[in-house]
Amino acid sequence: MEKQSKIYIAGHRGLVGSAILKELTRKKYTNIITKTHKNLDLTDQKAVADFFEKEKPEYVFLAAAKVGGIVANNTYRADFIYENLMIQNNVIYQSYKCGVKKLLFLGSTCIYPKNANQPIKEDSLLTNVLEYTNEPYAIAKIAGIKMCESYNIQFGTNFLSVMPTNLYGPNDNFDLEKSHVLPALIRKIHLAKMFSEGRKEELIKDLGVRDYIQALKILDQYGIAVDSVEIWGSGKPMREFLWSEDMAEACVFIMENVNFEDLYKNKLEIKNTHLNIGTGIEISIKNLAYLIKKEIGYSGNFIFNTEKPDGTLRKVTDVSKLESLGWKHTIGLKEGIRKIYDWYLNNELIKH
Repeated sequence: MEKQSKIYIAGHRGLVGSAILKELTRKKYTNIITKTHKNLDLTDQKAVADFFEKEKPEYVFLAAAKVGGIVANNTYRADFIYENLMIQNNVIYQSYKCGVKKLLFLGSTCIYPKNANQPIKEDSLLTNVLEYTNEPYAIAKIAGIKMCESYNIQFGTNFLSVMPTNLYGPNDNFDLEKSHVLPALIRKIHLAKMFSEGRKEELIKDLGVRDYIQALKILDQYGIAVDSVEIWGSGKPMREFLWSEDMAEACVFIMENVNFEDLYKNKLEIKNTHLNIGTGIEISIKNLAYLIKKEIGYSGNFIFNTEKPDGTLRKVTDVSKLESLGWKHTIGLKEGIRKIYDWYLNNELIKH
């Protein structure tokens, strides 16, 4: 990519896209195209075709997606598979049709089998059954990988796919129902601390409700008491977390330095050309909760609700393929939690 290259970021307001936009800006790329959902619905085939015909981007970061945690994935199954397939199909096809030089498709490590060998290598894809709760989302993302590979093989395009591990960072989703585990824990523990300290007005403001009675109902609904916080599952599952701005740095590095032909050896059967992006370091949900508790300064207890699903018990990525290409993460989890909690206090609360 040249500094003046026309670059389109699909999904620039989300956790992933906003981090990529920030990284491109930091590196002084000057010709970046963005569109809000209101201005361009990526599930609308004609709208996407018209956009590509008019703008003719040279490079595309496909970061737009419908995403959520275990509850959202399991509840809105039809929405997750339909919307993600539509977004991917439209953007990847129009990128091919309009001659985009390089595209980077962002998926998720949930594409891998529930019982994949650990740490998970890229070759684990499609070797066993998926985790049930996020199967529709995972199938959509697998389709995106295969679409990129197939267009590369048939038409000689240069469409790459990356699978980031669990991300967190600026512009994360802190919704109590739909967020991923790390921001959800930060929000719940922060609310519990305010509750235990009797900070009624701050609770009302954070929850965006009219009065304290409503606030109490929401706290009860999500298992937040004066002296305890309910956490779904046993706390035993192991997870890996990556600071979103590290992920963005990796994505730009790949777009600048890696091509499709660098990602396969066997020309007779080209597959598993995607790249894991992660740290290769894991932590239990229980220990994550205690790490966040210490950072926030909360003195209450945790109640692990074992009637709720754990999901996959262990999921850590093998990042040796990406590291062999020259990139490695820099932000550790303790530092990242401190940074995202500060961001929440300084940005998320002003929405209410």
